[in-house]
Amino acid sequence: MKPQKKAYLFAFAAIACWSTIGSAFKISLRYLEPMELLLISSLVASLVLFTILLVQGKVGLLGSLSFREVLWSAFLGFINPFLYYAVLLKAYDLLRAQEAGTLNYIWPLVLVLLSIPMLKQKISFVSIAAIAISFVGIIVISIHPDRVGDPDGAGHPVGVVLAIGSAVLWALYWIFNVRDKREAVSKLFLNFCFGFLYSLIAVIFSGSPHLPGWQGVAAGCYVGLFEMGITFVLWLYALKYSSTTAKVSNLIYLSPFISLILIHFTIGETIMPSTVIGLLLIVTGIIVQQYLKR
Repeated sequence: MKPQKKAYLFAFAAIACWSTIGSAFKISLRYLEPMELLLISSLVASLVLFTILLVQGKVGLLGSLSFREVLWSAFLGFINPFLYYAVLLKAYDLLRAQEAGTLNYIWPLVLVLLSIPMLKQKISFVSIAAIAISFVGIIVISIHPDRVGDPDGAGHPVGVVLAIGSAVLWALYWIFNVRDKREAVSKLFLNFCFGFLYSLIAVIFSGSPHLPGWQGVAAGCYVGLFEMGITFVLWLYALKYSSTTAKVSNLIYLSPFISLILIHFTIGETIMPSTVIGLLLIVTGIIVQQYLKR
């Protein structure tokens, strides 16, 4: 099989997995508290990533790490998966899946804004216009103007802040992680190990730890496999085999639209026109920004 075809297969597999996450989070939160879900899923992701390291023969990389590198992994693991997913899952707990997933998708635009002070990058007027387009999309999804007068129309204000906050955390993690030149799977494994440790401490000190039922365990395992673990590796292989990054990275814009379809048919949410319009505005702003970057 030609490398580019392999790239597309890996990319579509990753997109298929990511597209189920909105539904998976919402179903999982029926049986688990957000921190409990994070505890189980981060453990499963750690086991999956360690297995991948074994298969690739890269476990020895872990033994060659310096104390400073381990501390850096502890810091990154606090941002992602611990803080990022703690905030995102709470947003899903408060919002409709269509709202939380779509608002979290603004992280590429947040990344542009954070790159100005943190990476000393300049921003053009057209980039500002692209961000403004996406910002209008955020407002549309937050207030749902097509549901004016409906007490359940607008998104939960705390949930909206948390969903946007999760995008900020992911953008921060991306900036810090891109400076880390270590092998990708091994550093991600360490991040999830520390994330599991932090979430375990949080659950213990929450005051009400308990053993979840099989439904909660199964839900946590699914999230750990297909949101946090194997999907990342699939995407890495897609980038590896593709002749250019753009050929597969543009496909990621399919994910939020497929996710809306799955959310409707799996958990029964009525997809509001304002959600679709808001998502189109957000994606338009991101695509314009990515085009300018190239």
